[in-house]
Amino acid sequence: METKVLQICSYYVSSKLYHELFNSLEDQDIRQAVYVFTHKGHICEKSIPPNVVFAPCYSRYERLFFHLKHKRVCDDIKTRIDINQFDIAHAHSLFSNGYIAYRIHQIAGIPYIVAVRNTDVNVFFKRMPHLRNLGIDILRNASSIIFISQPYKQYTLERFIPRRDRDMLREKSIVLPNGIDDFWLYNKFMERKPPRQGTINIIQVGTIDQNKNVETTISACKILLNEGYNVNFTVVGKMVSRRYERVFAKYPFVRHIPHCAKTELIDYYREADIFVMPSKHETFGLVYAEAMSQGLPVIYTRGQGFDGQFPEGEVGFSVKYDEPEEIVMRVKEIIANYDAISTRGLANVHRYDWEDIAQDYIKLYGLYGIDGCK
Repeated sequence: METKVLQICSYYVSSKLYHELFNSLEDQDIRQAVYVFTHKGHICEKSIPPNVVFAPCYSRYERLFFHLKHKRVCDDIKTRIDINQFDIAHAHSLFSNGYIAYRIHQIAGIPYIVAVRNTDVNVFFKRMPHLRNLGIDILRNASSIIFISQPYKQYTLERFIPRRDRDMLREKSIVLPNGIDDFWLYNKFMERKPPRQGTINIIQVGTIDQNKNVETTISACKILLNEGYNVNFTVVGKMVSRRYERVFAKYPFVRHIPHCAKTELIDYYREADIFVMPSKHETFGLVYAEAMSQGLPVIYTRGQGFDGQFPEGEVGFSVKYDEPEEIVMRVKEIIANYDAISTRGLANVHRYDWEDIAQDYIKLYGLYGIDGCK
């Protein structure tokens, strides 16, 4: 008997990656419904597929109180969906979505798998100690736990989970990355050439905020300039503060490009030589994989989302997020081994194909029968 999956995903409207995953599952004949809960003032202007249940069910006031908000959601899902028709629930975050799956499990005995995201780790676990025990209970009762990267798995288990539970939770935890838009896989840049002698074109892509840490990369560029390199730094993304306009204006080697469509962004990737983004926190970082599709070696933060996806030096290097000197060292290593690193990045980018990732999820769903046993 085929497995029917209830996807619990409050982020569906705001993040395209869930559309990609669910569409890939649909293409492979997985029967699923997607429950998207949000506040009552939220008007969805996007077209929603028939199997997506858009559920404005709590007030803006109620969203401030975790248990009150989620009581409203639990009451709502039972009125909109026959939960007993599903064999498994897939919660796409630990606390907000995972709590709903946990309650469904308690009510109807339906097994669930739960994903651990950046907000779960750096907001709920780290800043809301009164909810930690609840998060641990959700993990204990989950059939499987999905982490987007190995560093987040290790950090979560060691930092927030009691020692007595770690082995049990580790045993049922798996790492599955996010995928990238097919556009990047269909338009790989196979004509990548090493940087011109003495010139380095660096690019960063993403929202320009404190977390993305653009100023550390600027400091690294200044060191390279002082060493005689001709450095150009292109920063693509939306600024969260006009403060960054003043920062960029100080440095003639910095060029800012506002957020743009992928059909334009691809040209900026192809103009660059190296992708550098030492984010302070990163669950995964799709832009690193996009950059790989264009033959760009990547520099990413040690211990954050992209770290551990590949052996050190295979497609780029990890760095400590606040050490520009280390970025400089890694830039030089990349230049010395440019062709090999670029080629390996192109060869490995298929790992982020949603079709392949969907197959991994299908295998995971297949582990659970109606009785929820492996």
